[in-house]
Amino acid sequence: CTGLLKLTGAHVGGAVLLTSARLAVPGGTAVLANRLAVGDDLLLNEATVTGELRLAGAQIGGMIGLGGARLDHPGRRALTGFSLRVGANLRAGRGFTVDGELTLVDATIAGAVDLAGSRLHNPGGDALAAMGMTVGGVLDLCDGFHADGVVRLAGVRVTGPLCLRGATLRASGTPGNPGTPGGHGDGTPGSPGDGTPGDAGGPGELALDARHLQARELDLRDGAEIGGVADLRYARFDVIHDDPATWPARLRLDGLQYAALDPPLTAERRLGWLARDSYLPSAYQQLAATYRRGGNEAAARTVLLAGQRRDHAAQAWPARAWGRLQDITVGYGYRPLRAAGWLLVLLMLGTVAFGLHQPPAGTDRPPAFNPFVYSLDMLLPIVDFGQGDAFQPDGWQRWLAYLLIAAGWVLATTIATGVTRTLRRD
Repeated sequence: CTGLLKLTGAHVGGAVLLTSARLAVPGGTAVLANRLAVGDDLLLNEATVTGELRLAGAQIGGMIGLGGARLDHPGRRALTGFSLRVGANLRAGRGFTVDGELTLVDATIAGAVDLAGSRLHNPGGDALAAMGMTVGGVLDLCDGFHADGVVRLAGVRVTGPLCLRGATLRASGTPGNPGTPGGHGDGTPGSPGDGTPGDAGGPGELALDARHLQARELDLRDGAEIGGVADLRYARFDVIHDDPATWPARLRLDGLQYAALDPPLTAERRLGWLARDSYLPSAYQQLAATYRRGGNEAAARTVLLAGQRRDHAAQAWPARAWGRLQDITVGYGYRPLRAAGWLLVLLMLGTVAFGLHQPPAGTDRPPAFNPFVYSLDMLLPIVDFGQGDAFQPDGWQRWLAYLLIAAGWVLATTIATGVTRTLRRD
């Protein structure tokens, strides 16, 4: 068919079979089927559609079959499925190719969406635009799925897992502007999708937009390749399966929530994951909470300590200097044993200094002087061994006593806080 096939508003009680059809209106609309109602399946297996296939508002009671089909509408929407309703699965799989944008915005698929092995090509725009889509089964973009253009899954709800295992996402070219074919950027200068040269073709270009996405699992294993930024802000998963070799060069993790990570890597390796985003306290707190749920308090403290270090590294030099001092002395409170070590060093210093030069008595009948107990009296707040008030140092000894008292308060409080945190594990 080389003219428009018009099915707008049609009602078909059974199936619509377009298997192996050749429909061609280059640069225009090949199939106009908005609000089409089909009681059974819509099958386009092995079909070739040159031009736009419009299914906006269509209701398909059974499945949509696109196995081996080719949709060809370069630089424009190849399939338009705004608010599409499918009562079973949307099956495409290996052999399905799209040159243009595949649009499933606000679509509802009662079963699975199978795009495993499919190839979508729309450089400079969106390869898959499925914002707000609801999927009752798995969203399968794995096993050779290839997208040359942005994959937009913002606000998608998936009852099963989102599978990107072995997928390749490459956002090459300059993203389109809002209102242009294939463009769904937010329009702010310098943001992915605003059409600025800084976004074109580099590692800072958006490849996966999964903001506010919800799914049971996210699978990024087995050679998954995301050539650009993966935006996971405020997404929610029960489990994230990944591999350090598959991590994108840039991540956006603000507000990302997950209950578990697989495999359970060490905190040091997971910190490399967080380092692919700018410093975000929530990202470090989320990872630390995950380790705590698994009973690994030491790993949780390592993560929170790394977060404090990144926070202070970005501040002005006085704050950096103060942060460095806190890090060396007490590890920002996450290394209480380090504080105990400093207490021991100061205790030895005070014992030697006051042992060589005993401070003068401060009372008429002082007890026998003990430099070790006297230094301990200076260092430990609240505790009184009777030596501190009995002797009154002067000169340099007074300044040493002041140092011991101040350091004792800080270090002893840090140790007490660390012990309390350990006993109060979440």
